[in-house]
Amino acid sequence: MKTKIIGTVAAFGLAAPAWAADDVTLQLKWVTQSQFGGYYVALENGYYEDADLDVTIKPGGPDIAPTQVIAGGGADVIVEWMPAALAAREKGLPLVNIAQPFKSSGMMLTCWKDAGIESPEDLKNRTLGVWFFGNEFPFMAWMSHLGVSTDGKGENGVEVLKQGFNVDPLLQRQADCISTMTYNEYWQVIDAGVSPDDLITFKYEDQGVAMLEDGLYVLEDQLDDREFVDKMQRFVQASMKGWKWAEENPEEAAMIVLEYDETGAQTEVHQKRMMSEVAKLTAGSNGALDPADYQRTVKTLLTGESDPVITEDPGDSAWTHAITDALN
Repeated sequence: MKTKIIGTVAAFGLAAPAWAADDVTLQLKWVTQSQFGGYYVALENGYYEDADLDVTIKPGGPDIAPTQVIAGGGADVIVEWMPAALAAREKGLPLVNIAQPFKSSGMMLTCWKDAGIESPEDLKNRTLGVWFFGNEFPFMAWMSHLGVSTDGKGENGVEVLKQGFNVDPLLQRQADCISTMTYNEYWQVIDAGVSPDDLITFKYEDQGVAMLEDGLYVLEDQLDDREFVDKMQRFVQASMKGWKWAEENPEEAAMIVLEYDETGAQTEVHQKRMMSEVAKLTAGSNGALDPADYQRTVKTLLTGESDPVITEDPGDSAWTHAITDALN
């Protein structure tokens, strides 16, 4: 377990420097794992320290919503999926995307092949496992795009099973399909002894309904503070340096993540595999949000025959290049 050493200078009786690093608190979307490898690499390799930053990384969990944490003043910046961020913005929390380390989506629906599911049209009248706490928005938008009701089974509807953060509903045949990520839950199914030949997966990217995941968000009014903007510019630059190192050194990055796992629940095999898969999603990103990717996400959230996730286009106010332009 990796811990931050505090007060080393004072302990040896040396004079403390006249300046102090700027504090930054980052709230993760989920627990310590390779999904967030770039940030832990930046912390461990000293990239934040080199940028005069004292960064605290707060792990997430099933009962932690990053949007609520930042709304309550518990973080300066959060890792969040864009659907959840835009939904929160429409409800009054003025979140702004300042960087987008993840270029591609890793979200999938993983189904039993013997259930007779071969295409999205075969999902009707099925039980589908879905994560909530903001993670349901991509799924709901996809069903809306297909014109499929989520109010229950039927000729044109599905039953939504509120899925815990495990793969039990699929393994126990409680659901025909469950939500999985390319870098995590899918491999949990495989590790449980299921052959890939027994499964069929639908990647949101392939279905044309992929939305941006794992972006960095701050509160809009903070961007009026020049000191905060400068701090975020240094934070994003150091974080992207961490991400690119992790892409090139996935096994070493996974080992760094394990050092910071205070629960001891993660395994070396799983984290190394996760880091390799996550590197595919961050590849191609220099940290700056691609406006075309943003528009695709907004369009998918707005369209559909049933209730859309958001009702109005937030326009350009929901994102900024003011932070990432300083990196170029």
